[in-house]
Amino acid sequence: MQEIIITRHGKPAGVRVGFKSEEDWFEYRLEHDPRFLQRVEQARNSLRGGL
Repeated sequence: MQEIIITRHGKPAGVRVGFKSEEDWFEYRLEHDPRFLQRVEQARNSLRGGL
């Protein structure tokens, strides 16, 4: 993954992220998706609780 900082008037305004493959992009999206992370946490809690 490669990140390029975009500036406006010398101040950071955004980040452009480049990926080597579509799979890398998909993995990044999953790792940063709050809904997915919440489901992972729920599954972990279920396993700990024996449900």
